[in-house]
Amino acid sequence: MLPLEAIELDAFRRRHEHDTFWCGLLLGGCGVRLTTKLYTDRVCHFAHVPDADGLSHHCGRSARGVASADHLYVKAAADAWLRARGTQAGFEFVQPAGVPIGSVVDIQLPHRTLRVHLDQEVAPDWDAEHEPILGASVPVDSDTLIRRWYVHRIRLDSEGTARRVRIGTEAFARPTEWFALDECDITDRGLSTPAVERIVHARSAPPPTRWTPGKKQQDPAQDVQAHELMRRLLYARRTGSTDLAQKVCREIDELAGVSPQLQRQLDAARRNALTWVKKETEARRELFTRLNQDMADQKTSSVKTLLTEIKTATRDGRTEEEEHTVREAAAYLAAAEAAKLARLDTLLENISRFPANEDPWRLKAKVDQLLQVATGAGKIGEHRQAQLSLWSTRLRYLPFPPQLAKPFKTQERVPLHQQVGRAYWTTRPCPQCGADRGQQCVVDGGPHAGRVRQVPHADRLRPVIDELQEQQKKHGAVRTVWRAYDVTCPHCGQEAGAWCLTPGEPHSARSKQARKLTEQQEGP
Repeated sequence: MLPLEAIELDAFRRRHEHDTFWCGLLLGGCGVRLTTKLYTDRVCHFAHVPDADGLSHHCGRSARGVASADHLYVKAAADAWLRARGTQAGFEFVQPAGVPIGSVVDIQLPHRTLRVHLDQEVAPDWDAEHEPILGASVPVDSDTLIRRWYVHRIRLDSEGTARRVRIGTEAFARPTEWFALDECDITDRGLSTPAVERIVHARSAPPPTRWTPGKKQQDPAQDVQAHELMRRLLYARRTGSTDLAQKVCREIDELAGVSPQLQRQLDAARRNALTWVKKETEARRELFTRLNQDMADQKTSSVKTLLTEIKTATRDGRTEEEEHTVREAAAYLAAAEAAKLARLDTLLENISRFPANEDPWRLKAKVDQLLQVATGAGKIGEHRQAQLSLWSTRLRYLPFPPQLAKPFKTQERVPLHQQVGRAYWTTRPCPQCGADRGQQCVVDGGPHAGRVRQVPHADRLRPVIDELQEQQKKHGAVRTVWRAYDVTCPHCGQEAGAWCLTPGEPHSARSKQARKLTEQQEGP
């Protein structure tokens, strides 16, 4: 991990003075050599070394966050943990169905294999020979938890520039308990934690026996079956399976020969189960009714929430009509997502035409609108995200609030339209072309008469500057800070008001020119 702060990077460079760094293939990288980039105004990072012609290198690595190397941290931690116990293991970063490298890590022990699922790219196979270990974001259904007694999870916590592995054990109706690797072990059952020992002991202990004085008898087979049916009804309600509950109720109807007292309990359990099934069926029907209504009312967020609830409530299966509604809802959400992305593209195109010397508050409002639309647009892609980052970066180079005027003797050579902020160009009517307040000046003669001028007429600006000079005489002159985009860039030749041909910030020569103009001003 490269330190993010400049002072920490200096120490990092000294510590690795004789080391080289390369874009890791096991991170999805290209294998090209890297260099460290030190910044004081943003986070430090690795960058590819340019080629012999000075051109930047294109790398196909998409994931660059702190978790993108978790598969390597898992391998290193597991290897050290097993070696300390005298066990050697093989490691493989498998890529079933072409998923990105790092989603799945296989740990091959002498008698079994642990498969670590760090994300949801590959669904765990509970019937395979390997033992799945799930990342914190990988879902698991209640049926699996009940059938397997427990499942293991894994998470990685950041500690400084390192990542610490922790193992969790999740069981049905129990919170996940987390442990350090040193607290875990490998047994005949596979990976084991202190929570596993408690769960296995509780499930394996025989039930307490009931003693009846003077009687010694065994329950008939029908009574044993009745108890089993009631346990299955309880299981059906815990897992929310109405199909199973209805099936068990039919089996209860067919069961005969049960003792009278137990028969009363069985009948009560059946009635309660059928009442529960009726309520669940009505609630299920209500979910689909609300889903159809919300699609008609175009309540996208509600449709998304309801669709998730419906998929959970109908995991046992759906009717043909319900399946049709689910497909319609999925298509509706996909269309809404596409519409949001189209709107985002329109906003990005519009803001790209925004003049650099325009009122920065208006630019900030447009960027805020962009970010708000992007937040609700789901996955916007790397290209759009890069554009959003670009505009957010540009905002940092604009002053808030904008400076109004620069009426000093040394600025007499500066054009009048650069001596007053753009937001004040149209605060007065133009005496030359007749443009009203709030309207831009137009060409008042020649073959281009009537066209909008890029800058106002001088006669329109002079009264504004004179008024500001009077205000400064009363309150004292204020030193003005020139913006980089107020001057022509000496590096790329972009005129005042146009962006430099750089990804996110003006050329340094342009910034120096602006600072020079600021320093040349005479004090009050």
